[in-house]
Amino acid sequence: MKLLVDNQLPMALARFLTAHGLESAHVQDIGLDSVEDRVIWQYAAENDLVIVTKDEDFQAFANRQRGKSPQVIWVRIGNCRKVALLAVFSKILPELRDLLISGQPVIEIR
Repeated sequence: MKLLVDNQLPMALARFLTAHGLESAHVQDIGLDSVEDRVIWQYAAENDLVIVTKDEDFQAFANRQRGKSPQVIWVRIGNCRKVALLAVFSKILPELRDLLISGQPVIEIR
């Protein structure tokens, strides 16, 4: 599985996830940093990517879709420094991997 980190989250998160065994890219890496959410959604669907975002729109897209659609990791921890964000992801990585494998459409990180 490959992850696509959305604009509201730092590039450092994509690098952190890759360093911990979850291949990831940031939307800036692929030139999608200034496009509408629907374009990111479509790109993720076409490329079998999991979207990592703070944007509630992606959670709504996932809940409205029927059939195959991108999984969404919905980060709901509020604004925080990169260090705190990475610490949260560090704690939940094993559980996150299991949830992704299970195919859960929306995974909330709180």
